[in-house]
Parts: sequence; C-alpha cells; structure tokens
Amino acid sequence: MSSTHQPEATRPRRAFAVAKSGWWRGMHPGMSIASLAMVAAFVVFTLGWVESAGNVYSAVRGWVESTFGGFYVISIIIVFVACLYVMLSRHGRVRLGDDDARPEFSTFSWLAMLFSAGLGIGLLFFSISEPMFYFDNSEPFGYPNNPHADARGASELNEDRAIHAMRITYFHWGLSAWSVYVLVGLCLAYFGFRKKLPLTLRSSLHPIIGERIYGPIGHGVDLLAVFGTVFGVATSLGLGVKQMAAGLDVLANVPADITTYIVLIAVISAVATLSAVSGVARGIRIISEWNIYLSIILLGFFLVFGPVEWLLGFLAKTVGSYLLHLVPTSLFIATEPGMSDWQGSWTIFYWGWWIAWAPFVGLFIARISRGRTIREFTFGAMFVPTVIGIIWLCLFGGNALYLELNAEGGVGTAGILDLARNWQLEAALYGTIELMTEMSWLVWAMSALATFLLATWFITSSDSGTLVIATMLSMGDDHPPRRFRVVWGVSIGVVAALLLLVDGLQALQAASIAAALPVCAILLVMTFGVLKSLTRDSSAVTGS
Repeated sequence: MSSTHQPEATRPRRAFAVAKSGWWRGMHPGMSIASLAMVAAFVVFTLGWVESAGNVYSAVRGWVESTFGGFYVISIIIVFVACLYVMLSRHGRVRLGDDDARPEFSTFSWLAMLFSAGLGIGLLFFSISEPMFYFDNSEPFGYPNNPHADARGASELNEDRAIHAMRITYFHWGLSAWSVYVLVGLCLAYFGFRKKLPLTLRSSLHPIIGERIYGPIGHGVDLLAVFGTVFGVATSLGLGVKQMAAGLDVLANVPADITTYIVLIAVISAVATLSAVSGVARGIRIISEWNIYLSIILLGFFLVFGPVEWLLGFLAKTVGSYLLHLVPTSLFIATEPGMSDWQGSWTIFYWGWWIAWAPFVGLFIARISRGRTIREFTFGAMFVPTVIGIIWLCLFGGNALYLELNAEGGVGTAGILDLARNWQLEAALYGTIELMTEMSWLVWAMSALATFLLATWFITSSDSGTLVIATMLSMGDDHPPRRFRVVWGVSIGVVAALLLLVDGLQALQAASIAAALPVCAILLVMTFGVLKSLTRDSSAVTGS
C-alpha cells in the first residue's frame, strides 16, 4: 500500500482557489489577472520610459550587487552544503512521492530535460566568450579581467592563465550554481509529491507558515516566481536571437537586424508554445532528447578537429584546479575596488541570475522527477549536469584558448580574443569554428548546427517556462489548461519582441537580477523548511 503524507486541509483550500467554470476554469483567477497585470505594467513602463527604466533597474541592480554581494555568496554556500547533506544523509532514501512511486521518465530523458531547461543556450553563448574574457588581461572595462588569476601571479597570456580562466568559468556553471536549482526542485517535489501540497513555490514555505501559504504571502511568492520566469526567459530569448542572427549572417548573409530578430522570435515562440501545449511526455521530452543527440555531434567536431591530446590534458588540469580551489573561491568576498567591481559584474551577477531562474527551473525539474529518491535526484541534478557542462566548456573554450595561445602572429592574435574584448560575444562561437578547419563546407555545416541548436535549446527553456507559469497559476496542476499555456507562450515572445524594439532587454535583465534578492531570502527559508520537515517526519527518517 502506498503511503500518503497529505495535510487534509490543503485539499479544500486548493480546490476553492481554482475556478470551476468560465474563461479562468482550472486557474486561480486572482493570481492569473495579477500576473498578467504585473507583466503588462513592467513592459509599459520600460517601453514608455526606456532610459529612465534602464537607469532605475541598473541602479537597483548595482545597489543589490554592492550591498548584498556577501549575502549572495554565503547563501550559495548554505544551499550547496544543504544539498550535499540531504544527498548523503539517511533522508536520501526518501522517494519524491509515495513509497511505491517510480520515475515517470527514463534516466536519459530526465537528464536531457533538466539539462535543456537549466543550461542549454547559455552554454552555447558563453562557453567561448566567458573563458576568453577571463584569459584577457587588457582590462577593457576598467577592472581586472580575472583577479583570481592575477592574485596567483598568472597575469601573462599563457597556459597558466588559461587554466585559471577555465577554473572560474567552471565555478560559475558548476556545482554551486546547480545546487540552487536542486534545492528548489527538491523542496517542490518533496512537498508537492510526498506531502500532496500544490506544486508551486508557496508550498515550500508550509513548514514555516502553515496554511497561510494560501493567503497573501503565498500569492506574493508565486507572483515573484512568475516575474522571474517571464522576464528571465524573455531576456534570454532576446539575447539568444542576436546570436542566432549572427549565425544566419555567416551562413546566408541574412542581415542581423531587428526584422530578423522579430522573425526568429515569432518562429521560436510558436514552436515552443506548441511543445508546451503537447506536454512534457511528448514535445518537451522529444526536443530535449534530440538536443542531446545533436549536441554530441557538435562536441565531436570540437574534439576531433581540435588538439585532442592537449585538450585531454587541459581538461585534467582545469578540473583539478577547479576542485582544489572550490572552497576558497566559494568563500571569496572582494573588498578592494577593482576586485569588487569584477565580482559584482561576474560572480554576483551569475549568482543573482541562477537564483532568479531557480523558481522556474526548480519547479520544472520537480515536475519531471516524481518517484525518484532524494539521493538520486540530488546527485543526478547536481553532479551529472556539472560534469557534462565542464566537458562542454573545456572543448569549446579550450579550443578557443589553444588557438589564441598558438596563433601565428603571437599569443592573443587569432581574433577570438578581440571579439570578447569588444563584447561581440555572439560572434565568438562562429569565429572559433571558422579557425578550426580549412574545409569551408564543414565550417558551414557546424555553424548551421550551432545556430539550429541555439534555437532548439532555447525552445526547451521556453516551453518548460511556459508550462511552469501555467502550473503555478493553476495551483500546481500537473496538466494546466492548454489555452493558458498558449497565452503565456505568446506573452513571452511578445515581451521579448517589444523590448528588442526599444533596446530594453538589458534593462529587464537588470530588473530580473535585482528581483533575485527576495528570491534568495525565500531560498534560505526553503532550505530551513525542508530540513525541518525531513527531520521531524517519521516517514522521511525511515525512508523506503
């Protein structure tokens, strides 16, 4: 017999909140209206007063990064340690669901979907440009490119500095970052599938505030999650289509202008919406799996046509450096002006971005993880994507660094470094592919594959984001009404297109990062709540 760990009071409260008929049937009307109004208000403000809005958002973001940088650093450490604890403790045997529950998806499909939702387009965009920026030593923005390398005497453009560049890149995309998604996903899956609370962010606060999660506090938490999801996905779409347009320019001389951006947004949003409407088991799963297959081909190109022996040695050196310095790098809080500027612009920016995306990605990976044990969930969702991400970053970034280290005109003259230095990040990927082989047809094919993957990786982020929004606004329904998946899928595309028209994406990106501050506070409360619940719940102590 399956166990059922359900607070009976949650059933009528949830049922009462969801409309039974009319246009809002299956959704929480008040939350749905409030979320649409919130999105509209921010878009109108940004469109109507672009410069003022940008100044406000940037000022708030700057204040958050300078004032609460240490708070972000400490919070990430706490979350990381908590994830390791629940994975290694006796609580790791607990299933995310009833005791007889088993996973809905195969391990491959599960990993493909969580990797697609959590990383995807970001790795393609930053895998070359970010390590190249840390490798540079010209300080184009008035602060050190890599103060960690400088502090250890690696200030010259050589392999030692390249190792430090990859180490910091791994740090920003590795275990610490993924622990944020894992902690949120764990809380939602545990309270949603084992405790039978709604599959929304508010449920993670139940051990702290009890039934008040159904009141204003719960509404506010879920609205914050909707905000982060809509604007996080929209800004990523807007920035991503710029790189896709750069690829189309290389492939077919298609001008990388606003018309191309809008057409790309329309096509990608349409496909992502159709995928979200078809559900997790069909559209999202299938596209995620094909993303992995096609990515293997692209990774194979970077391995076969790169300096294989050097890359393997470089991987060993950089992983060793990353693990050796993980603790001191995690604890590092800058106090000197130049280092503070760098940490705020990079590490704190990344921590804020991962935290801002945590409600969206965490809820999605919770949605696809029913039936897995806590140990399986935490290990699979934290370590496996980190390993894959490190291999990806090393093959992409490592090739670019090798080309610069061995350039005919001297170190740093291959041209890729100049692209990063001039902040032409979207072109770095194509520039590297072009330098790796003299076979023009292969350069074209790999550039086409990279451009296609940019689109499909983003589709998997967008469709899962659309599904997450509809799930939260339906009070945790695994299969929210399809018409609202369409509404939010279209809305995300429209927001991205409108903001591109007035060059307001950077402003909304700053707003999203600023909004990560309250989410970070909620994250710490969630951490305490799930540990408290696991410790006091007899079924969680014994496991199955």
